[in-house]
Amino acid sequence: MDKLSSLARFKASCPFLGRTQPASLRSLSTTASALFPSLTRLTEKATECPVMGPALAKRSGQQVATYASLAASADVVKIHQDKGVSVTDSDVSRCPHASKALAAARMAEELTAAKQRALSLKEAKEKAAATTAAAAGCPFAAAGAKASANAAASLPPGHPAVPGMFNYEGFYATELQKKHDDKSYRYFNEMNRLAKKFPVAHTADPKHEVEVWCANDYLGMGNNPIVLETMHRTLDKYGHGAGGTRNIAGNASWHLNLEKEIASLHRKPAALVFSSCYVANDAALATLGSKLPGAVYFSDSMNHASMIQGIRHSGAKKVIWKHNDLVDLENKLKEWPLETPKIIAFESVYSMCGSVGPIREICDLADKYGAITFLDEVHAVGLYGPRGAGVAEHLDYEAQKAAGQSSDPIPGTVMDRIDIITGTLGKAYGAVGGYVAGSSLFVDMIRSYAPGFIFTTSLPPVTVAGAHASIVYQKEYNGDRQLMQWNVRDIKRRFAERGIPVVPGPSHIVPVLIGDAAQAKAASDYLLAQHNVYVQAINFPTVARGEERLRFTITPGHTAEQLARVVDAVDDTFTALSIRRETDWRAEGGRCGVGAEQSEAVEPIWSDAQLKLGTPAAPRTRRDGQARYVDPRAVREARGRFDHLLDLLEPSVQKSHRNQ
Repeated sequence: MDKLSSLARFKASCPFLGRTQPASLRSLSTTASALFPSLTRLTEKATECPVMGPALAKRSGQQVATYASLAASADVVKIHQDKGVSVTDSDVSRCPHASKALAAARMAEELTAAKQRALSLKEAKEKAAATTAAAAGCPFAAAGAKASANAAASLPPGHPAVPGMFNYEGFYATELQKKHDDKSYRYFNEMNRLAKKFPVAHTADPKHEVEVWCANDYLGMGNNPIVLETMHRTLDKYGHGAGGTRNIAGNASWHLNLEKEIASLHRKPAALVFSSCYVANDAALATLGSKLPGAVYFSDSMNHASMIQGIRHSGAKKVIWKHNDLVDLENKLKEWPLETPKIIAFESVYSMCGSVGPIREICDLADKYGAITFLDEVHAVGLYGPRGAGVAEHLDYEAQKAAGQSSDPIPGTVMDRIDIITGTLGKAYGAVGGYVAGSSLFVDMIRSYAPGFIFTTSLPPVTVAGAHASIVYQKEYNGDRQLMQWNVRDIKRRFAERGIPVVPGPSHIVPVLIGDAAQAKAASDYLLAQHNVYVQAINFPTVARGEERLRFTITPGHTAEQLARVVDAVDDTFTALSIRRETDWRAEGGRCGVGAEQSEAVEPIWSDAQLKLGTPAAPRTRRDGQARYVDPRAVREARGRFDHLLDLLEPSVQKSHRNQ
């Protein structure tokens, strides 16, 4: 009775069903209730409804009665014989009708409990309201009655109001209600990515397939054949888990080799791998700030939560400078003595707006005022530079390209001037994990002092091997990131032609401004329900209130037909939901750069020459049915990294990859 198909007949008479989007109903109907495990969240909600509540109670009673009558029928013996159940068997779960009868009875009991909970909450609210009304005229009594009303209204059954006892469940409910009230409550759609159909996934129903437009597997490396091959080989030989922390279980060759590869990627002396880049940022910034005497952090106002948290955990002083504002940064730097340890923490690509940090200029200020630089390249590694090392590499594209795969630093280049670089394995490289790269002494200090590294179970060998193969492949093959950037240009142009408001920026990020939390959620639901397009709404606190958006991720795996369809789908969504377009924002004076006068055109990071436009080597969007290109030379290079640890492949397997 939790199936969506059975809800249609209630939609006209139930206000909740009538106003709730299909995607939200799908989520509620596939998630178990926290208080009543045999019920879904939707069923629990339905017990409060004067229409559906009685219907559910009646239906559950009928089910119990049906199974009870079956227990007395002549069919029972035959059912038991068919299922191999002995009449003396004490395990009722083996008996089809008995186990179902128990399940039905359990559901009936929990429906009754859920209904009683709804009634208790209603009675508590009515009683509190009456008490508050009676207290009118006395300010002290009124204040006490209001507090009691708030507590009683949020008090779940099973947690009676004992004098002096804190109402924990009521507190949780109140905090969650705040998120619902300001429309910032997060709904998670169930998505299961299909390896052979990237970028397609299925929802809770394996037959319901949708196109994914918001995942951070930017290059589709999560299903690259050399990555999967390497992981299969590693799993067969080394198993799944790592066995513990690196201090306890041992410093595996897999982790050491990956760190050597990462250090080479950024042309730094050393690197250290963490379970995620959130942990890497938190651990590195917290440790660095706590150890440097009197350290001061200079943090860009739009830095990621992981950086903010790491700075907070360090206990060091923090100075926030306006996003990408070099004048503001310099004014704040000059207030501190030259000998004071200073760390400028910033990002290369800011994921929600698509802006890019002025890395070269920040390095100049760091040199001038005796600071070190901490650069987060999370949304840039794999996507920029001739080897995928990030924006810092991209800024000296030709010099970095000419140096090939050498691990040696290139003096004077932007990447060489950056002191500390952090990155992720979980986005463009399609795996999981994070890292820091820098000097040997810095990395060893973090390794020796950071609790986030010392006390965390290390990544499994199979995950590390997949990430390593992905990095090598992308170091050797530039085509995926070039095609991605071409597709990004194409989609931005098409959105502009339809008046779809895209926050301007030079990176691959495509933020479509909505400007309202409820509309952003409605747009996400509408796209999924009407067009099988999955793109998640981005609301506060990820972005400021009034700057809510849909953030589209365009990959080299999206086809020309998919690009065309998503533009039509977004255009229809804006029309159906009356969402403001570019001209509307312009009339309001603009927001987030949308509809505002630009002093100069925003030039993409990747130039026409770097994309090889106008030449036979220019990237070409694939069509439906065309297989994605897999570069054989990059496959050979990646495979060669593991020959000393893994058994040699059969010749037939090697040949199959050469032919891809």
